[in-house]
Amino acid sequence: MPPTPKFDLTLRVGCSLGYEATGPAWVLLNVQPLPARNHAVVFQALALGNNLPADEFTDSHGNRVWRVRLASGSNAIRHDAIIAAQSGPDNHDVPSGSPVSPGELPPELLRYTLPSRYCDSDKLSNFAWEKFGRIEHGLPRVRAISRWLHENIEYRYGSGRPDLSAWDVLQRGYGVCRDFAHLAVALNRTFNLPARYVTGHLADIGFPDPENHMDFHAYGEVHVGGNWHTTDARFHVPRIGRIKISCGADAVDGAFSTIYGGATLTYFQVWAYQVPRGAVGVGDPLDFSRRLDNTTMVRVEEPYSVEVRN
Repeated sequence: MPPTPKFDLTLRVGCSLGYEATGPAWVLLNVQPLPARNHAVVFQALALGNNLPADEFTDSHGNRVWRVRLASGSNAIRHDAIIAAQSGPDNHDVPSGSPVSPGELPPELLRYTLPSRYCDSDKLSNFAWEKFGRIEHGLPRVRAISRWLHENIEYRYGSGRPDLSAWDVLQRGYGVCRDFAHLAVALNRTFNLPARYVTGHLADIGFPDPENHMDFHAYGEVHVGGNWHTTDARFHVPRIGRIKISCGADAVDGAFSTIYGGATLTYFQVWAYQVPRGAVGVGDPLDFSRRLDNTTMVRVEEPYSVEVRN
């Protein structure tokens, strides 16, 4: 069994969204963190405009989704959370193991081996076997795929498009984190490894971002040896402080919002940064002068001694 997680970082994550409705409209919101081994929610709040009608459900991938009926005109939605997190990097406490054949996989994982709308692995089989077929099956191949994408696909902030599949991104040679995630997931699926698309928050802990981008982040998880392993070709280095929000076959399942009817997204702000414990509360004004990340130094604190919850 892995050791009991030690939460020795405090993060503030959240988003502020604005929608303008010109007729009957609903939005599916997928913005609240999922339970995960590397973090736990200390406190969170979700404000749905002026008490907009809403119902909550869990989708087929286990994501926590709100269906909200928008009012005519402007609608403001805000999620804010204080999170206890581990200072250990990706996969540091995830046991390695041997890949499992499709004949022995749990049935609920088989859908993550199949092509999907944005992870069109059926189009990538020849390329995948040519580039990675001689590499040891399992985690060595997962890492090789991540390294190749990191070195050969250019990251261009703001270049994302909602109509591009993994195959399309491979042809054009550049993209955003969503595109890197789709390619990594699709390529791993060509080798019958269950792989899923993940969205969440990623603070700049121990990894400065000179451009100071704050946005939702997309990456992948690959199931090897009975465990899900994080793979993030955008960075291809272990990162600290991932806060998982949702997962699924591809970006369709991981969208932070899906609009039905006559409405448009008019405002979008996301935050994810480390703060001193007890210095910031949910609902406080954003004050980036208090952030402890965006530096190479990892500033840990005494582990939480009180129960935290998801």
